[in-house]
Amino acid sequence: MARWLATKDFPSNLLPQGPDRAFVQDLVYTAIRRLRPLRRVLGELVAKWPKGEMEALLYVGAAQILYMAEVPAFAAVNETVEAAKSCENPSIARVVNGVLRNLLRRRDELERLVAASPLEVRESYPTEIVRRWTERFGAEGAERLAKWHNEPAETFLAYKDGRFERLERGARVENAPGFATGEFIVQDPGAALAVELLDPHPGERILDACAAPGGKTIQIAWRGANVTACEVNPKRRRRLEANLARTGVDAQVAPSLDFSDGTELFGKVLVDAPCSNTGVFRRKPDARWNWSVEKLAALVKLQADILDRCAGLVAPGGSVVYSTCSNEPEENDRQVEAFLGRHPEFALVSRQESVPFESGRDGAFAALMTRKRTI
Repeated sequence: MARWLATKDFPSNLLPQGPDRAFVQDLVYTAIRRLRPLRRVLGELVAKWPKGEMEALLYVGAAQILYMAEVPAFAAVNETVEAAKSCENPSIARVVNGVLRNLLRRRDELERLVAASPLEVRESYPTEIVRRWTERFGAEGAERLAKWHNEPAETFLAYKDGRFERLERGARVENAPGFATGEFIVQDPGAALAVELLDPHPGERILDACAAPGGKTIQIAWRGANVTACEVNPKRRRRLEANLARTGVDAQVAPSLDFSDGTELFGKVLVDAPCSNTGVFRRKPDARWNWSVEKLAALVKLQADILDRCAGLVAPGGSVVYSTCSNEPEENDRQVEAFLGRHPEFALVSRQESVPFESGRDGAFAALMTRKRTI
């Protein structure tokens, strides 16, 4: 937790390996999800806001007490204090012990304080996101969406035959039967919208323009299509290649959309664009704290640039599927409308959206557009 507070790196990259990883991940993700009410509560208990290791320890201790019912309160205090004793400044343990025991004594009062707070504090989101959700879904819908994203994410395994199976909570993906032989990938059913609209068939030449980590590339290849998977980020491209190797999928991997002769066209193109991840806040608890109106605007521009680049790679009579794991209109319907305005040679065929509190799946959007045979 201290490393995340200092670096804001992806939490999954910072977690230690070992037999306790599942619990540690649950603990860290809970603290990150509930950051705003935790700050509200701890602000009532400290005279001066702590920094560094002490701040992290108070977050994880309070998160266990307030949001992890499976952890006995006394154990949460004791284990957090023991962890504090190994800090560079061992006197931190005394402060942590005092604050957490005071939290226990005042728990009912402080939980009432959180319950009476506005939705963005109570459920822990940036105020602007909650305002946008309320405007779009109404107060009740915004609250349902906020609560849905605060539930621990389920892990689904997607198999070659089209099945999705839920992995038992706490189980490691690597230990599931068929992992080593590439029988499945990790993918939420919500991510299937784009592949369903793309409708790959054996022998079709398909470009996956933003391919890493490779789930959709693999799903397309499993249906018999010939896939070119593009990924410009070297680190993400290595992850793509590792997933292709594990599943035994034969796909051409390209480092950019600038094909050598400039004339290569594809019958179908998938643009699974970089996005704000608001549809997968449950799965990426830190994404809500990386969100801003300015970052959203930059992403919308990037998405438009990628779509424009890919428009010239679609063969006459071919199609492009644009998809995101966002529920923000600027990234979805408005992006599609703007693209069609710039490219009258394309027409919208259909669109689908998964709104989590309605679908029970990750948030996602996909739109199918076809290119006219003659312009």
